[in-house]
Amino acid sequence: MNVQEQAAPTHKVIGIVLDEANIVRLNADIDHERRVAIFDLLEENYFEPAGSPFGPYRLHLLIADNRLVFDVRREDDSPLGKVMLALSPFRRIVKDYFAICDSYFDAIKHAPPSQIEAIDMGRRGLHNDGAELLRERLAGKIEIDTNTSRRLFTLICVLHIRA
Repeated sequence: MNVQEQAAPTHKVIGIVLDEANIVRLNADIDHERRVAIFDLLEENYFEPAGSPFGPYRLHLLIADNRLVFDVRREDDSPLGKVMLALSPFRRIVKDYFAICDSYFDAIKHAPPSQIEAIDMGRRGLHNDGAELLRERLAGKIEIDTNTSRRLFTLICVLHIRA
Protein backbone atom coordinates (compact mmCIF):
# COMPACT_ATOMS: atom_id res chain seq x y z
CA MET A 1 0.00 0.00 0.00
CA ASN A 2 1.44 3.39 -0.94
CA VAL A 3 1.45 6.50 1.26
CA GLN A 4 -1.47 8.08 -0.59
CA GLU A 5 -3.66 5.01 0.06
CA GLN A 6 -2.72 5.05 3.73
CA ALA A 7 -3.59 8.74 4.05
CA ALA A 8 -6.95 8.39 2.27
CA PRO A 9 -9.84 8.82 4.71
CA THR A 10 -12.24 5.99 5.35
CA HIS A 11 -15.76 7.36 5.28
CA LYS A 12 -17.64 4.36 6.57
CA VAL A 13 -19.83 3.37 9.49
CA ILE A 14 -18.46 0.22 11.13
CA GLY A 15 -20.89 0.03 14.02
CA ILE A 16 -24.41 1.20 14.69
CA VAL A 17 -26.35 1.38 17.93
CA LEU A 18 -30.08 2.10 18.02
CA ASP A 19 -31.72 3.55 21.10
CA GLU A 20 -33.19 0.24 22.26
CA ALA A 21 -35.26 1.99 24.95
CA ASN A 22 -37.59 3.30 22.25
CA ILE A 23 -37.77 0.23 20.02
CA VAL A 24 -40.79 -2.02 20.31
CA ARG A 25 -40.72 -5.24 18.34
CA LEU A 26 -44.30 -5.24 17.17
CA ASN A 27 -43.84 -8.12 14.78
CA ALA A 28 -41.27 -10.30 13.09
CA ASP A 29 -41.48 -8.36 9.80
CA ILE A 30 -40.34 -5.10 11.42
CA ASP A 31 -37.59 -6.81 13.37
CA HIS A 32 -36.40 -8.52 10.18
CA GLU A 33 -36.34 -5.18 8.30
CA ARG A 34 -34.27 -3.65 11.13
CA ARG A 35 -31.76 -6.50 11.12
CA VAL A 36 -31.42 -6.45 7.32
CA ALA A 37 -30.96 -2.66 7.26
CA ILE A 38 -28.19 -2.84 9.88
CA PHE A 39 -26.47 -5.75 8.15
CA ASP A 40 -26.61 -4.07 4.73
CA LEU A 41 -25.51 -0.72 6.17
CA LEU A 42 -22.46 -2.23 7.82
CA GLU A 43 -21.58 -4.19 4.68
CA GLU A 44 -21.56 -1.14 2.42
CA ASN A 45 -22.03 2.54 3.19
CA TYR A 46 -20.66 6.00 2.61
CA PHE A 47 -20.74 8.31 5.62
CA GLU A 48 -18.75 11.54 5.80
CA PRO A 49 -19.43 13.99 8.63
CA ALA A 50 -18.59 17.58 7.67
CA GLY A 51 -15.15 18.60 8.86
CA SER A 52 -14.07 15.11 9.84
CA PRO A 53 -10.82 14.17 8.11
CA PHE A 54 -11.03 10.48 8.84
CA GLY A 55 -13.11 7.46 9.77
CA PRO A 56 -14.30 4.81 10.23
CA TYR A 57 -17.20 5.81 12.46
CA ARG A 58 -19.59 4.34 14.95
CA LEU A 59 -23.10 5.75 14.88
CA HIS A 60 -25.56 5.93 17.74
CA LEU A 61 -29.00 6.72 16.36
CA LEU A 62 -31.75 7.88 18.71
CA ILE A 63 -34.72 10.12 19.20
CA ALA A 64 -34.42 12.65 22.01
CA ASP A 65 -36.38 15.82 22.75
CA ASN A 66 -38.42 15.40 19.57
CA ARG A 67 -35.25 15.29 17.49
CA LEU A 68 -33.48 12.64 15.51
CA VAL A 69 -29.93 12.43 16.87
CA PHE A 70 -26.95 11.15 14.91
CA ASP A 71 -24.35 10.68 17.65
CA VAL A 72 -21.20 10.18 15.59
CA ARG A 73 -18.22 8.54 17.25
CA ARG A 74 -14.74 7.53 16.27
CA GLU A 75 -13.68 3.94 15.76
CA ASP A 76 -12.72 3.70 19.47
CA ASP A 77 -16.26 4.96 20.36
CA SER A 78 -14.99 8.33 21.58
CA PRO A 79 -17.42 11.17 20.74
CA LEU A 80 -16.91 13.08 17.52
CA GLY A 81 -20.09 15.13 17.44
CA LYS A 82 -23.85 15.07 17.21
CA VAL A 83 -26.13 16.07 14.39
CA MET A 84 -29.71 16.74 15.40
CA LEU A 85 -32.60 16.94 12.99
CA ALA A 86 -36.17 17.98 13.69
CA LEU A 87 -38.55 15.04 13.46
CA SER A 88 -41.48 17.01 12.05
CA PRO A 89 -40.37 16.81 8.39
CA PHE A 90 -40.25 13.00 8.69
CA ARG A 91 -43.55 12.38 10.50
CA ARG A 92 -45.88 12.35 7.50
CA ILE A 93 -43.69 10.18 5.30
CA VAL A 94 -43.01 7.72 8.12
CA LYS A 95 -46.74 7.49 8.88
CA ASP A 96 -47.52 6.89 5.19
CA TYR A 97 -44.68 4.38 4.94
CA PHE A 98 -46.00 2.40 7.93
CA ALA A 99 -49.49 2.36 6.43
CA ILE A 100 -48.29 1.01 3.10
CA CYS A 101 -46.01 -1.51 4.81
CA ASP A 102 -49.01 -2.82 6.76
CA SER A 103 -50.88 -3.19 3.46
CA TYR A 104 -47.89 -4.91 1.88
CA PHE A 105 -47.37 -7.41 4.71
CA ASP A 106 -51.09 -8.17 4.69
CA ALA A 107 -51.16 -8.51 0.89
CA ILE A 108 -48.30 -11.01 0.73
CA LYS A 109 -50.42 -13.39 2.78
CA HIS A 110 -53.37 -13.57 0.42
CA ALA A 111 -53.37 -11.04 -2.44
CA PRO A 112 -52.62 -11.86 -6.08
CA PRO A 113 -49.07 -11.15 -7.30
CA SER A 114 -50.15 -8.12 -9.35
CA GLN A 115 -51.61 -6.43 -6.26
CA ILE A 116 -48.55 -7.26 -4.18
CA GLU A 117 -46.32 -5.78 -6.88
CA ALA A 118 -48.38 -2.57 -7.05
CA ILE A 119 -48.26 -2.10 -3.28
CA ASP A 120 -44.54 -2.88 -3.24
CA MET A 121 -43.88 -0.26 -5.90
CA GLY A 122 -45.66 2.32 -3.76
CA ARG A 123 -43.76 1.16 -0.68
CA ARG A 124 -40.42 1.49 -2.47
CA GLY A 125 -41.40 4.90 -3.78
CA LEU A 126 -42.21 6.20 -0.29
CA HIS A 127 -39.00 4.64 1.02
CA ASN A 128 -37.02 6.47 -1.68
CA ASP A 129 -38.80 9.73 -0.81
CA GLY A 130 -37.89 9.28 2.86
CA ALA A 131 -34.28 8.49 2.00
CA GLU A 132 -34.04 11.58 -0.19
CA LEU A 133 -35.55 13.74 2.55
CA LEU A 134 -32.92 12.40 4.93
CA ARG A 135 -30.11 13.27 2.50
CA GLU A 136 -31.52 16.78 2.10
CA ARG A 137 -31.82 17.30 5.87
CA LEU A 138 -28.26 16.04 6.42
CA ALA A 139 -26.78 18.19 3.61
CA GLY A 140 -23.82 20.18 4.88
CA LYS A 141 -23.69 18.10 8.06
CA ILE A 142 -23.17 14.50 6.96
CA GLU A 143 -22.70 13.34 3.39
CA ILE A 144 -24.21 9.94 2.63
CA ASP A 145 -24.89 8.01 -0.54
CA THR A 146 -28.30 6.79 -1.69
CA ASN A 147 -28.01 3.24 -0.33
CA THR A 148 -26.78 4.49 3.04
CA SER A 149 -29.66 6.93 3.15
CA ARG A 150 -32.19 4.19 2.36
CA ARG A 151 -30.87 1.95 5.12
CA LEU A 152 -30.77 4.79 7.63
CA PHE A 153 -34.34 5.74 6.73
CA THR A 154 -35.42 2.18 7.56
CA LEU A 155 -33.78 2.53 10.98
CA ILE A 156 -35.41 5.92 11.52
CA CYS A 157 -38.77 4.30 10.84
CA VAL A 158 -38.02 1.63 13.43
CA LEU A 159 -37.16 4.34 15.96
CA HIS A 160 -40.59 5.89 15.40
CA ILE A 161 -42.33 2.76 16.71
CA ARG A 162 -43.33 3.48 20.26
CA ALA A 163 -45.11 1.51 22.93
